[in-house]
Amino acid sequence: MRLSRYFLPVLRDVPKEAEIVSHRLMLRAGMIRQQASGLYSWLPLGYKVLMKVQKIIEEEQNRSGAIELLMPTIQSADLWRESGRYEAYGKEMLRIEDRHEREFLYGPTNEEMVTDIFRAYVKSYKDLPLNLYHIQWKFRDEVRPRFGTMRSREFLMKDAYSFDITKDDAVRAYHRMFVAYLRTYARMGLTAIPMQADTGPIGGDLSHEFIILADTGESAVFCHRDLIEKPIPPKDTDFRGDLSPIVDDWTSLYAATEEMVDKAAYESAVPEDKRVSARGIEVGHIFYFGTKYSAPMKATVTGPDGKDSPVHMGSYGVGLTRVVPAIIEASHDENGIIWPVSVAPFEAVLINLKAGDADTDAACEKVYAELQAAGIDVLYDDRDQPAGSKFATADLVGIPYQIILGPRGLKSGEVEIKHRKSGERETLPLSGGVDRLRSLVEPQRMDDI
Repeated sequence: MRLSRYFLPVLRDVPKEAEIVSHRLMLRAGMIRQQASGLYSWLPLGYKVLMKVQKIIEEEQNRSGAIELLMPTIQSADLWRESGRYEAYGKEMLRIEDRHEREFLYGPTNEEMVTDIFRAYVKSYKDLPLNLYHIQWKFRDEVRPRFGTMRSREFLMKDAYSFDITKDDAVRAYHRMFVAYLRTYARMGLTAIPMQADTGPIGGDLSHEFIILADTGESAVFCHRDLIEKPIPPKDTDFRGDLSPIVDDWTSLYAATEEMVDKAAYESAVPEDKRVSARGIEVGHIFYFGTKYSAPMKATVTGPDGKDSPVHMGSYGVGLTRVVPAIIEASHDENGIIWPVSVAPFEAVLINLKAGDADTDAACEKVYAELQAAGIDVLYDDRDQPAGSKFATADLVGIPYQIILGPRGLKSGEVEIKHRKSGERETLPLSGGVDRLRSLVEPQRMDDI
């Protein structure tokens, strides 16, 4: 993509309304625009990151055996009355009527709707286990939306819902999601620690939040230091097998949010030199809630004994529009965002230091074509702008690698590569720049972890 033809409305000034780093940088980098309180448009650069996050989530959900579908944003109030949540949910639910005065709501979550889909089609234990997921926009009328898309009223979320004949089977489904989440966040360049958590209004008695450590985190967290560097389950993990050893290994080390922490237990279970007390940001939440929805909504299946019983269910959420700013909170510096390659809007930016110079333009066009042919997602800054402005833009939007070419380098047959994260610069023969960049980018795409 040529920057001269791209829509990238970067801002020089720090927006006054932005309270945290990610909100400031997302506005300055032209990723989002606020349309109303808690409502944002995702501009091209931000949307590209959002879609890369979505792709990783879909790949790992599919790998775990979950099946994707799509449910509507608008739901019938009657379904929520069946579960007993319509009146109980509170003012966060946006309630609406159609022209026929039928009651609907803008879905804040989808337990009722997916249960209705399940009960319409699944009648036998032989059709289980089943895990259905979708990625859809949701709305919760937050009393105080803040922090940009970290806590907005409209948000994009992945919800998965598991259905099983027994609690033991449901716990196995929970383990599949537990492991899938570990892999998902690692592929995004995040260290996400599963922590004991409150189930909240979703219900149930088994729940973990996946937390990334960040100085600007919303709440305090307490964990064992070894969790930060624990190896992630590999790509060839057998999701049809017994995953309890992996889950037991991860949960054997203490980790809890401030709502769930027992300070005495924490200090007893974790040696002093291994204690981590920090701030954290929730990027995912998984629940087992049994028959909370299936029993009142009569979502039953016939078991091996010929008797009907309500299915055991779990719910597994990831807020995509929350993950993006969380990555920024965990990875930035004073100059801007530092994207991991796997979710970066572009993997590299080609900077033409003297646009309009015939020789430099020709050399950059050649390198640009070679980068594209090598499969590198590249942004070409071909604008007639000062070099300092181009470097500032590249640093602000956080593209992992900058490949820099100007008349002086061209004269000596050299090209420069800057690593955004470390600031390291490499000077290479012009003929070797593309191969070097490919060797840097490909291992960091995290496709094969």
